[in-house]
Amino acid sequence: MIGSLRGEIIDKTEDSALIDVGGVGYVVLAPTTLLDLLDVGMHTQIFTHLHVREQELTLFGFPSRDELEMFRTLLKVQGIGPKVALAILSHIPDETLRQAVASGEAGILTRVPGIGAKKAKQIVFQLKDKIGFEDIFTAATPAISDTDGEVIAALTALGYSVVEAQSALQQLPDAVKNDSVEEKVRVALSSLAKF
Repeated sequence: MIGSLRGEIIDKTEDSALIDVGGVGYVVLAPTTLLDLLDVGMHTQIFTHLHVREQELTLFGFPSRDELEMFRTLLKVQGIGPKVALAILSHIPDETLRQAVASGEAGILTRVPGIGAKKAKQIVFQLKDKIGFEDIFTAATPAISDTDGEVIAALTALGYSVVEAQSALQQLPDAVKNDSVEEKVRVALSSLAKF
């Protein structure tokens, strides 16, 4: 099995990268969050999952071992194949997905094209058994300040879920952490627009 690749990006499409490893080019399907970071000519190392079907070998690549493990966990959910698992991780960061599972908030998954409310509930229900208690406790949100509470309230008023709002707040750059509520909301909205 191919567990990781290290090499130069020699081509890129909207859903894959072609990585030259010692003169051999590997086509790797990857979440858009990773592909956005890769440029032709740059060197990278990614963790991979080799999916084997009767007539096809497909490599899926991820920036971290945690994201790779979440992909493999999603594959254990009934009715979730590698393309759907990849779509989920393209639209929802690993940590946000863990928080949604921990709080039972299935609505966040309906933002992924092709996943309706019923399927989202099924995924969250089945993931609760597959993500250990340590993961759920790790996903617990740290204590928030009053201004952070105002940011979360503003984002939820705009239609985002509590999990999405908390995740966007946690991902704010350090340079913005002491700014006004309005500025924090503005920066959080720009990061949420990428989901």
